[in-house]
Amino acid sequence: MAGYRSILREVRNGKLDLRKAERMLKVDGLKRIEQIARLDLSREVRGGVPEVLLAEGKTPEQVAKIAEGVEGGLLISRVGEEHLKAIRRKFGRVEYNKLARTVAVGKSKYSRKGTVGIITAGTSDIHAAEEAAVVAEMMGCRVMKAYDVGVAGLHRLFTPLKKMMGDEVDVIVVVAGREGTLPSIVAGMIDVPVIGVPTSSGYGFGGKGEAALKSMLQSCSFITVVNIDNGIGAGACAALIARRAHEH
Repeated sequence: MAGYRSILREVRNGKLDLRKAERMLKVDGLKRIEQIARLDLSREVRGGVPEVLLAEGKTPEQVAKIAEGVEGGLLISRVGEEHLKAIRRKFGRVEYNKLARTVAVGKSKYSRKGTVGIITAGTSDIHAAEEAAVVAEMMGCRVMKAYDVGVAGLHRLFTPLKKMMGDEVDVIVVVAGREGTLPSIVAGMIDVPVIGVPTSSGYGFGGKGEAALKSMLQSCSFITVVNIDNGIGAGACAALIARRAHEH
């Protein structure tokens, strides 16, 4: 397959008309990996977010084969020990974030734009926060972090939040489990977008993130909420907001 960059280059050089280029892009935008995957090669260019491969539920061999077929930047999430071994055998040295359980392969070509703040209520929420941080950084954003500043000791929040606002963050991701009230509190104190991430910390009635999710959805503050433990989605959305804020 020619690849979308080659097709666009031929259009620019007058060697290919637009109608034929459109047909070719519809075909060349997909890449089949044996019988296990169909890759969307233009996702990063079209959507502004690097390809994310969920390792969970896939064998180490499947993850390595799919990753090898991706062009440009790739983030592999929910990486287990055996997945990591297979990825390293295939690619050698890779960027592994143990807390986020992510592996970055290749390079995403983003200019540096925007600042994303990331806050967690507790230490148990850091795994999702680090997922968000990895994605935002891959997308060219500067990331500011403040962990373990939840409502059990709310005075811990004020200094890092003041610093983030002083550094003019464009959006803040707030990660919280248990009763999940921290995103609402943060949103009620600032004038930038807040994305709430409920996590599966917590137990008993309303445990595994359900109480946190419901609390955020019922918030009287103006927040956006992603699904339980979805740090990847929150980081991508935050980066899109931050980058758009700096486009002229």
